[in-house]
Amino acid sequence: MKAVSLFIPCTVDLFLPQVGEAVVHLLRRVGVDPIYHEEQTCCGQPAINAGYRKEARGAAKHFIEVFDRDEAVVSPSGSCVCMVKDHYPELLEDEPDWRRRAEDLAKRVYEFTQFLVDIQKVEDVGASFNGKVAYHESCHILRGLGVSEQPKKLIRAVKGTELVPLEAAENCCGFGGEFANDFPEISEGMVSLKVERYLASGADLLLLCEPGCLLNIGGYLSRNNPGKKVMHIASFLAGNGKGGNDGN
Repeated sequence: MKAVSLFIPCTVDLFLPQVGEAVVHLLRRVGVDPIYHEEQTCCGQPAINAGYRKEARGAAKHFIEVFDRDEAVVSPSGSCVCMVKDHYPELLEDEPDWRRRAEDLAKRVYEFTQFLVDIQKVEDVGASFNGKVAYHESCHILRGLGVSEQPKKLIRAVKGTELVPLEAAENCCGFGGEFANDFPEISEGMVSLKVERYLASGADLLLLCEPGCLLNIGGYLSRNNPGKKVMHIASFLAGNGKGGNDGN
């Protein structure tokens, strides 16, 4: 692909820049030199979750204008990809031209591991890690995009790595955007259970593909189990598996 564009979501831009850097490094490693449009902004997911549909429509139109001419758009956030693919056409349904453009763009937007495995046909990125890892199935990535085997294929191809089962890996970690803010007690109960199952798995490292989950689980670990690590899969594959929590 000649025009592969990188969409960096707000959480990565503001809190997890190392994840964005890892994505660029890995794309270049597999022969893709991504474009970065500096005029990109939020996809509008926080606005629509809070009920601000007018503001979300404005963000959607800006996103479409920015990325409309790219052959593919790749993002390390499945929830943002879901916003573009699933919600833009519905959000703009009363404006036929914008809806058509939204539907056309939706076909060209990919979550990072989905792009590597399904589009680039790459599983082995030349990474190595001597230890056991578990994988958390983030809600939007699993249920919204149907992406589950792609990250696991990438993990299994890492030299020296054993992928171990995580009980109820598909269960929510309790982040859920505004959910964690509106219902903090429930959210903490959910993330504490996720961490309990991670510890029981015997894994040295917990991997995931969603920045929101990363911040939530990483924050809980830093307060309660600072010796354990959680990391975005891009950082892991880029060779940062021996570092600290991505989500701190």
